[in-house]
Parts: sequence; C-alpha cells; structure tokens
Amino acid sequence: MKKIRLMLVDDHEVVRVGLKTFLQTQPDFDVVAEASNGEEAIDRAMESHPDVILMDITMPGFDGMEATRRLRVLCPECLVLALTVHDDKQYLMQMLAAGASGYITKQAAAEELVEAIHTIAEGNVYLQPALARWLLEDYQRLARQTKPSRTVSAEE
Repeated sequence: MKKIRLMLVDDHEVVRVGLKTFLQTQPDFDVVAEASNGEEAIDRAMESHPDVILMDITMPGFDGMEATRRLRVLCPECLVLALTVHDDKQYLMQMLAAGASGYITKQAAAEELVEAIHTIAEGNVYLQPALARWLLEDYQRLARQTKPSRTVSAEE
C-alpha cells in the first residue's frame, strides 16, 4: 500500500510536533516535510512534493491563504487541507477560493482528521460537517432567489 505523503504547515512548533507524532502512528501516512510559515511551505512543497498539505491559516509572513493560492499554481498535484482554529464562514470561503480541497478545525476529533486526509488524498473534497452547513445555507438562499427554468415533477 502506498503511503500518503504529508506536509505540516503551522507556525506553532508544539502543534507540528503533536500532529507529526499522531500522524506517524497511522500506517498509511508519512510526514515528509514541515514548515512554520507560507514561504517555507512553498519551498518545502517544491522539494518534497507531498500528496496532502495540512495548512494553518494565520501565520507570520504570508498566511495560509496566500500559500495555498501559490501552491495551486506551483505544485498543482499538492492538495491542501486547511487545519485551523477558525470556525468562521469567511475563512472557510476564502480558503476554498484559494484552492484548498478541504477545511477542518483543530477542535475536530483525531479520527475525523484521518478521514479528512484520506478523503482529500482520494481526490475528493472534505468539509467538516459542522461547517458544511454554511455552504448549504448559502446555496439554498441563492436557489430561492433564482427562479427555476422548469418545475421538476415527483416522477423524475
């Protein structure tokens, strides 16, 4: 079984050490790089070409949003999972717009983080269920404002 190559990007060393320690206990994960800010993230990603990058948002220098935008151009095969303390709709929308493939808060259970990494590595999108409701609410609001072109019957 091919291991999922991970890179950890967080400006707090204790967070990176804790994440690395936990993730290395998973048989299908390999932490191949770490960075403490957006600039380092770009350099390390270009050197190590991880499958999934766990990206903090708020960091010194340029932040996780800017790093994600740049990585989508420079290393498009590197998928970004935002891992942040921000359970805020604005941050979620901005990270998705920057090109992140997923969003999960640091308050999530360890098993949920593992699930999110697997989901993204398989080429899918992962949104923490508690936060995905914002996207659903926005979609439903827009759908109510937009007049449908035809009515769908119950038989369809």
